Amino acid sequence: MARGIDSGVPVRAKPAPKSARTWWKVHQWVGLKISLFMTFILFTGTLAVMSAEIDWLLQPSLRVAPSSVEGPVAWAEIAENAMEYPGVAKATAIDAPTASAFAAKVTVENEAGDLFFLHAHPSTGEIRGTGPWVGAQRVLRNMHRHLNLPVWIGVPIVSSLAFLLLVTLVTSFVVYKKWWRGFAKPLRKRDARTWWGDFHRLAGVWSLWFVALIAITSVWYFVESLGGNAPPQPRVEQETLAGEGGPPADLSAAFDAALRTNPDLRVERAMLPGEDNPLLQIHGDYEAVLVRPRSNAVWVDARTSEVLLTTDGRDLGLHQRIGEMADPLHFGFFGGYWTKIPWFLFGLAMTGLSLSGAAIYSLRIARERGDRVKIGRSFTGMWQGMGHLRWLSAALIATAFVFVSFLILGIP
Repeated sequence: MARGIDSGVPVRAKPAPKSARTWWKVHQWVGLKISLFMTFILFTGTLAVMSAEIDWLLQPSLRVAPSSVEGPVAWAEIAENAMEYPGVAKATAIDAPTASAFAAKVTVENEAGDLFFLHAHPSTGEIRGTGPWVGAQRVLRNMHRHLNLPVWIGVPIVSSLAFLLLVTLVTSFVVYKKWWRGFAKPLRKRDARTWWGDFHRLAGVWSLWFVALIAITSVWYFVESLGGNAPPQPRVEQETLAGEGGPPADLSAAFDAALRTNPDLRVERAMLPGEDNPLLQIHGDYEAVLVRPRSNAVWVDARTSEVLLTTDGRDLGLHQRIGEMADPLHFGFFGGYWTKIPWFLFGLAMTGLSLSGAAIYSLRIARERGDRVKIGRSFTGMWQGMGHLRWLSAALIATAFVFVSFLILGIP
């Protein structure tokens, strides 16, 4: 109720138009019903952005003193030392250090075919220790991407959230009138309902661009999962290679040939040859922006050091370019820490949006029942408000955790 300015007689506030109330119900319904599952996916994705750093904290052999790193990565020395490391039957790839305080990571197999990592000093090639195949990076990315389910099942389930995320994004412009005024609106501490409402609007208005970006790239993942992949990029087929015999133990000449072909290539990964595969590949960043390292590659016959193929990300077609830019935009790794840190922070903001929306609903229900509205009761109504979908959300999250054990044990 409000009072007339002149008469002092209470007047009833003008109700919101029916269309606005409908949009509000849609926004609330979508945000609440999937809040638990959405929060889980957003939080695991946020942690996945910094998952390499989590492994760095947990695995001491991944750490090197930046002052001890000089010159380029010693790719050939790392490959040679990895093959001579006890228990290693095959070395398949080397990943460049994530940052200056990181070791290089070598993907290796033992005689039983089990995968694990070796951590090598980037300048000397010295093997500093080992790391598990199933570390924080793999656990978090698998949970976020496909719930540790088979990819053909898990990816469509997770990426389908993109369409609901788009619904909440579009309806937010209708629900919150004059939203552009909210960029500097302070958080009021009148009660828990007011605080959560202000937080939801503040985080939402600052995260609009990020929500749109995550939703659009997730739609692309959904399209890919249903067979909409981009055409494959050029490659050298092993069957077309002449000659016999495996690559030499010393790959220095092959690496030198690959690096001379494109001296400006910032190598991120080397795919190593094996007994049945003489091809050495180096992938990295060149002049094309927002593409995976695999788009800029050099293929070398390690037996002869002959360069067989070079690819340039600038030559990609439109469909291929869309496919290649999805990961850099979704996880924010294209600019190093200049982009990873903002992506991590905005990921936390998106997670907060999902939680705060559920808290607003819960506190509104508490207010309608006449209960005292306070922070401690912010989520008591969330579980009930989700209805039957709460069981589906709980089951999907539980599945992700149960199948972690399958991942650790190497069960396909």
